[in-house]
Amino acid sequence: MKLTHTKLTTEDDRTDEQTQAPASQSIASCPECGGRIVSDDEHGEKACEECGLILNADTIDHGPEWRAFNATEQDAKSRVGTPTTPLMHDNGLSTTIGWQNKDASGQIVGEEKRAKLERLRQWDERFRTKNARERNLKQAFGEIRRMASALGLPQPVRETAAIIYRRAVENDLLPGRSIEAMSTASLYAAARQHQVPRTLEECATVSRVEQLPIQRAYWYLSRELGLEIKPTDPIQYVSQFGSALEVSDDVLRKARELLTVAKDQNAHSGRKPAGLAAGALYAASRLTDEKATQQTVSEITDISRMTIRARYQELLEIYGAEDNTA
Repeated sequence: MKLTHTKLTTEDDRTDEQTQAPASQSIASCPECGGRIVSDDEHGEKACEECGLILNADTIDHGPEWRAFNATEQDAKSRVGTPTTPLMHDNGLSTTIGWQNKDASGQIVGEEKRAKLERLRQWDERFRTKNARERNLKQAFGEIRRMASALGLPQPVRETAAIIYRRAVENDLLPGRSIEAMSTASLYAAARQHQVPRTLEECATVSRVEQLPIQRAYWYLSRELGLEIKPTDPIQYVSQFGSALEVSDDVLRKARELLTVAKDQNAHSGRKPAGLAAGALYAASRLTDEKATQQTVSEITDISRMTIRARYQELLEIYGAEDNTA
């Protein structure tokens, strides 16, 4: 027969257990004067607010050693990995093995470890892109980042382009169309949505396909996805073209004035916005005696000289008529 021994807890034992409180237990009030306990994070101490008695020193600071003044700096300095981004096919949640054959201390690894790293990279790549859809997204997002960098488009435009392309994949709009054309069309649509437009000619110069497939892909995306894109304002091209032409602020101001008058007269309807902007810059340069040539404006803006000449004459006529009326 098995006997069990039961320990009887007396009142004295309970009293001893209560007096031996754990050291980590927080003290609510000062044992000397009964004052309130406050934490001094600067010095790492806990002290009484009334008498100044130090109750705990050298407390552990579990926060970071760096400071951040906005969300962007906080994301950049965080050590929990890169933030999620729509510019990655897996939203940036998977691991990435760098291409450099170096260890954590920056030393070059040996031949044996180098071969192991190469095999790990291969398996990592296979796990990151497990099917054709993920491989499609990875290739397209790489193209979007490359073209956006060449066109000088900001990060929000790139992310919007990635979202548009992902929507196209989810709606099964890719069959029968090239990845390059659809990715370029997504970037073109995103730039227009963010009001930093680029012409189709500019997009075609950095793309791997011609302008016509890009234009068709853009129409298809706009129709099937119901993209709400307002007509491009020709004034939005003035800063971009003016910077490339290296004209003065007076020319930019006069070009915007010419276009504003034309818009008030509804003369921009049915006209190509980039052509109007190029014509306005040429007209403004003539009015301010800087006299940029039609050939120079045509080469920079990729607008034909005939179009520049036609828009230039129309804008001057409208501007002159407005001055006479005033």
